[in-house]
Amino acid sequence: MNKNEYYVYVYLDPRNFEEFYYGKGKGNRKKAHLFDDGDNEKSKRIKQIQKEGLEPIIKVVARDLTENEAYLIEKTLIWKLGRNLTNISSGHFADKFRPHSTLHLDLQGFDYDHGIYFVNVGDGPHRCWEDCRKYGFLSAGQGKVYSDPMKTLNINDIVVAYLNGKGYVGIGKVIDKAKRLSDFVVNGKSLKSQPLKEPNIFENSDNEKSEYLVKVQWIKAVDKEQAKWKSRSNLFTTRLIKASLERQINTLNFIEKEFDIKLDDLLLD
Repeated sequence: MNKNEYYVYVYLDPRNFEEFYYGKGKGNRKKAHLFDDGDNEKSKRIKQIQKEGLEPIIKVVARDLTENEAYLIEKTLIWKLGRNLTNISSGHFADKFRPHSTLHLDLQGFDYDHGIYFVNVGDGPHRCWEDCRKYGFLSAGQGKVYSDPMKTLNINDIVVAYLNGKGYVGIGKVIDKAKRLSDFVVNGKSLKSQPLKEPNIFENSDNEKSEYLVKVQWIKAVDKEQAKWKSRSNLFTTRLIKASLERQINTLNFIEKEFDIKLDDLLLD
């Protein structure tokens, strides 16, 4: 059996020669849509054309393909024309394509390998910004629902520290993955040997509720009273421990201006 029996085809509107559907198939698949009685946009377009005494122009654009090759070419063409098509895009290879309407953004995995993340400092009974800033870490714990997001931060990710009720207080680069508090060291010494402002961070350090600390090299950091914020400006904030800032253009621009820094440069270092 010929494994390269697939092809990719296009439907064009004869009234303006506009592509309106891409598909993949084998045998006589390319003509099957002419007899589709569905209520989707593709069928409506075909019916409109036929109502005017015309037929769609059907052309094969790639042939002698494996099924996977056909899926990939079909997906590429659908991505290229996007909203101009009547396709309902399939999930095949979807994760390998940049989302539509994002060419104005720098996206993780497409333009750079690491992310820019909002991280809540969680100033309170178990941690404080002063310790985070002085000893180079961000922390979350007292339950897996809080500590697990910290474990997803990777080396060279950029973190933007947020202090609830204050604003953005620091920008840093992750230099080591999250570690349980008892395994975290500063200059070769346990954090327990340091004069912490919030020593209660060690509560539950001997059980599953332990704090998990991500080691951070702070590039820009300020006191909590100098936190960067602007009321009624739609700046991003959330109660989540960690969140991507990838599409928060207004917030990213604000952070770059207030901290006098280029985030893209940090991702390329």
